[in-house]
Amino acid sequence: MTPGGGPYMGMLDRTAFQAGAGGMASESLINELLFPSDLVAARQPEQEIVSALQRFRYPDEAVFAIKLAVEEAIVNAIKHGNRSDPAKYISIRYDINATRAAILVADEGGGFCPASVPDCTADENLDRASGRGIMLMRAYMDQVHYSCRGNVVRMVKFNRTQS
Repeated sequence: MTPGGGPYMGMLDRTAFQAGAGGMASESLINELLFPSDLVAARQPEQEIVSALQRFRYPDEAVFAIKLAVEEAIVNAIKHGNRSDPAKYISIRYDINATRAAILVADEGGGFCPASVPDCTADENLDRASGRGIMLMRAYMDQVHYSCRGNVVRMVKFNRTQS
């Protein structure tokens, strides 16, 4: 099962080593995790990503930012994408190295149009709960892109301490 499919799902298919500057190989941790639409089950993938970030010595601020963005993407995938259906799954794919963390979160839902989500910081929307997760993901990550269907989000954070 590969929820979401489409152009973003293949973007992390690489070997565990990539050529770095000067042709030197740099280690990358790459994995795909599949789990049911359950917030408790989501803890293991979140912890695995945090461990990978710590292994590559990302600063605490970056680890916090990435963990928060991943949590928000998972919550959105479970609640809005899969509508909390325990028979549906979430797929997380990540590729983390010393300079960049790329993470995809996909659900089995019908998707959505990110542009149709109201701006949660607009005065008329301050009392509404929707849109805050997307706003946080965009604030904390360097890149946030959705698949055309809207059921896959790809997030990237660069490790500025390693640049």
